[in-house]
Amino acid sequence: MSRELTLRIYSAIVMVAVVLVATWLGGMAFRILAGGIGLLVYYEWSTMTRLAEKSIRGHAFGWVSMVAIVANLLFGSPDMTVPLFAGLVLTAVLPALAGRWSWWQPSGIFYSGLSAISLSAIRGEDQLGFAAMLFVFAVVWATDILAYFVGRAIGGPKLAPRISPGKTWSGAIGGTIAGVLGGVGVSLCYFQTVDLWVPFVAFFLSVAGQIGDLFESFIKRRFGVKDSSHLIPGHGGVMDRVDALVFACFAAFFLAVGFSAVGMGAVDSLGAFLFGF
Repeated sequence: MSRELTLRIYSAIVMVAVVLVATWLGGMAFRILAGGIGLLVYYEWSTMTRLAEKSIRGHAFGWVSMVAIVANLLFGSPDMTVPLFAGLVLTAVLPALAGRWSWWQPSGIFYSGLSAISLSAIRGEDQLGFAAMLFVFAVVWATDILAYFVGRAIGGPKLAPRISPGKTWSGAIGGTIAGVLGGVGVSLCYFQTVDLWVPFVAFFLSVAGQIGDLFESFIKRRFGVKDSSHLIPGHGGVMDRVDALVFACFAAFFLAVGFSAVGMGAVDSLGAFLFGF
């Protein structure tokens, strides 16, 4: 076994252990994990898109915004996190409209800030949130693993050759089926029966995760980088590891918010949204 592969395996074991322990503990431990992911994602985003070169003030505003979002996530009122986040993104949009900042600036705050917020919101504070987070993990990880192996085994037409030449339609379909089965499997561990709502949500999150993977590939290709950073030995950067996860979390977050907004039911938490029907 090569040194690089050994390093990759050890890094993966440490990452999975940290994530699962924080997920099990919940509360402040998971909020620290979510906030840390948000800050590291912003670091990699700003580095890849060269925000400091385009506007020092914009770059500084981005960091102040992310620190404010994460600080409120850790110590502030949960009811104020989303309004604070929305206000900071809209504030960053104004200089972008005036041409003084790059549009990559507000996009980075949105992507990084929502990564932290949606992760924290899904986990919540109760055991239903723990089940919901495991549900998302199962969908994303099963999709990612099976998409790779099915795509390698079957091959066929490329999914998005200009963005990610290695991905195929067979891998995407195989990964989606695996993601749905993974989500249903987690649900069956907690409940005796599974409503049709569960595989529908799993399907939606699986597709969203694959879009997230393609989105990061697009950014890296756009700016000519191979990895988002070298923070994780053998794996590249944090964005390289969480691109699918955060998009799946975005999808779950917006599903819950949308469901409540149209008056179709009261949702106390994202866990209740995923498993409460």
